[in-house]
Amino acid sequence: ANKTAGYTIVRPLQLGAAMAGSPELGDALAAHGMPLGIAFQLRDDMLGAFGDSAKTGKPVGDDLREGKPTVMLALAREAASASQCSVLDRVGPSATDADVAAIQQVMIDTGAVDKIGAEIERLLDEALQAINALPDVNGSRAALRALADFVVDRDT
Repeated sequence: ANKTAGYTIVRPLQLGAAMAGSPELGDALAAHGMPLGIAFQLRDDMLGAFGDSAKTGKPVGDDLREGKPTVMLALAREAASASQCSVLDRVGPSATDADVAAIQQVMIDTGAVDKIGAEIERLLDEALQAINALPDVNGSRAALRALADFVVDRDT
């Protein structure tokens, strides 16, 4: 998630600051962008497992069918009973629609979905707090807050 956060959020913010003649804001932007980028990745993982295919353009449970290792899946496995682990073992290309539904239910029942939701909120709070260390030039703080809200509330 850190690598993804770097190239999806942090570096673009830092490049924008450098192009605007304010490269000294790089560290403050990283303090905002890193937690926001991680929240973005966690939200992406949620959408990959539970997203509405009409909105995401991907089949429901696409990440589960691809066998993508996600934090949410790891949390579910960590808290799962033996029988729940056998359900989680169905993650991968051979997963049927019924398997995907069962895997999703285990992720909910083990609390993994709630933990990821809480972590996204914590990271959002951290990112929003970091905005206060930045100068407010031409409404830049409001723009960063709007970006943060979009990142965690998106459904596509």
